Amino acid sequence: MELIQIFVVIVLIGIVVSLGSALFHLSSPGRDPKKMVRALTWRISLSVALFLLLMLAWYFGLISPHGL
Repeated sequence: MELIQIFVVIVLIGIVVSLGSALFHLSSPGRDPKKMVRALTWRISLSVALFLLLMLAWYFGLISPHGL
């Protein structure tokens, strides 16, 4: 696997972990809304960073779209 593919997989795993953390903080009995908001903020930040990474990788020719 190329380095960019490994990085994309790591960021996707980070997004899922952050979403799971937010769900845990939402459903726990003594919930702390600040922790849930922080986890969701991380998820949004990682998603935007992944989008920008993919656009930059496409612009510099590291990845290329393909037809189905």
